[in-house]
Order: sequence, then C-alpha cells, then structure tokens
Amino acid sequence: MKQRQLELIPTGKARRSKSSSSGFLKWAGGKGQLVPELLHWIPASVTNYYEPFVGSGALYFALRKSDLIDNACLSDTNEELINAYKQVKENVEALIRILSDHQTQHSKEYYYEIRSLSPDEMPSLERAARMIYLNKTCFNGLYRVNKSGRFNVPIGSYKNPRIVDQYRLREASKLLQHAKVQVRDFESVVEDAEPGDFIYFDPPYIPLSTTSSFTSYTKAQFGEAEQRRLASLCDELANRGIKWLLSNSDTPLTHALWASHNIEIVKATRAINSNASKRGQVTEVLASSVC
Repeated sequence: MKQRQLELIPTGKARRSKSSSSGFLKWAGGKGQLVPELLHWIPASVTNYYEPFVGSGALYFALRKSDLIDNACLSDTNEELINAYKQVKENVEALIRILSDHQTQHSKEYYYEIRSLSPDEMPSLERAARMIYLNKTCFNGLYRVNKSGRFNVPIGSYKNPRIVDQYRLREASKLLQHAKVQVRDFESVVEDAEPGDFIYFDPPYIPLSTTSSFTSYTKAQFGEAEQRRLASLCDELANRGIKWLLSNSDTPLTHALWASHNIEIVKATRAINSNASKRGQVTEVLASSVC
C-alpha cells in the first residue's frame, strides 16, 4: 500500500480539463471541488467509463466536457435520481418549462406540498421536476428518505434559490447523450467490465461518528456490510486488471478495507453538519488500483 497526503493542486492531467462542471444537481458530498485531484487518476485511454454511485456526476461531466471519455454507464439504486438524469437527457426543454413553473410558485407552503406528493403516482417528467425542485430548495441539497422511502428533508433557508438553471440543464443534456443511465446495484453494473475500462466509486461514506451517518439515499441502508461487499468487489476488479478509483471517509475501517490498494489522503470542505461549528475542512480517502 502507498499512502501520502496531498493538497488539492491541479497538476498533470488535471490541466487538461476545460471545466469541472458539477452537473445540474446540488449534492451533499458532491465531488465538484475534488475534480482536479480525481483527474490525476484517469488513465490516458478509457474504453468504457462506469460511475455506479453517480450523485451529482461531477467527475463524469468534467470528463465528458474535456473529451477524456466517450462511452459511459451512469447508475445508482436511487430511482428518483436516475429518473431525473433520464429526463434531463431525453426531455430537457419540457423539464425546463415545468421547473420554471415551480420557480414561480415556490414558497415554504409550496415546498411541503410538493414534498408530500408520492413520486410513484407521477409521470416520469413531473417526477423528475419534483426531484430537482426539492433538491434545489431543501436543506444543503441533502437527499434522505425515511424507512418508507419518502423524502423527508426540510426546506432550506434560501432567499432566492435558483430552481431552473437553463444553461446548466441544457449543457448536462448534451453531455449525457453518450451515457447509458440505469437503476442498478453497483456490483451488477460492473460485472461486464474489462481491462481498458475505468470505474469511479463514490458510495455513501462510512460515518465518522454515530451521529454523522447520511446513508439513507434509498430505503435500503448502505451500511458496513455493503462497504465490505464493495471492498471485496474492488479486490476482484483489481485481480481482473480493471482500473478503478474510490472515494470514502478517512476512518480506520476505510483504511482496513482498502489496505491492499493505493491510498491517498485529500482535504475537502464539507458543510452538511447542522452544527455550524463542526463544518469545514475534513480529510477524505482516495483508494485506487491505479499505480
């Protein structure tokens, strides 16, 4: 194992990126600020790119905008998230019109009215608009559901949230045309990966404490058993000669699970804690099979 601590200075291949576009969503734990460092790990040639925990897609959008990848598979088990990606890709102009209506009607009362709707009973386009609207107006862009799978994040304290960003939505739609977007488990989606492909794993992080767990992105929790399953998959992929990069929190468990691979420590700013005094710069782990 190689371990060293890095400051986030965009050098080497990172300079090839024209933009670190973070896509069309706010996302707690999104990788927009880490894109320059992540780009250091991208091989010079990638046949197929996989991102099984797509989130805001910050790395994917930066790679596509800089023409560093062509074919891609973006996936997640979060059906609301993947539906939003599909509608941005396929129906962006109609989506912009619905979001503009949400922008006009936005208020505290309207937020909770929209939040109370059942997405399962909505057409795909309206469902995507609901997800994006809530994402732009909820607390810290956090996506969290209860045990019944219902979104339960309170409204954020924004005076004038930018609910519809036409330029960013259209840009994202254009960049998504080369991507396959799927609801898939991380293990099944990469089972056909081959040497020459590259995978970026950005799972729900291992909690730093018992009170800092934000793993409820779907009804199924992403706990220690899933982290161990992911680590085992990374071992298997490395043995098959497939290159991958993984982000996670800087914890003893993280280091233990990925001890046989390259590990680097990076610094990131996180603002998700409800206690302002506990927000700020934290260390995170990048583990990789790339030498």
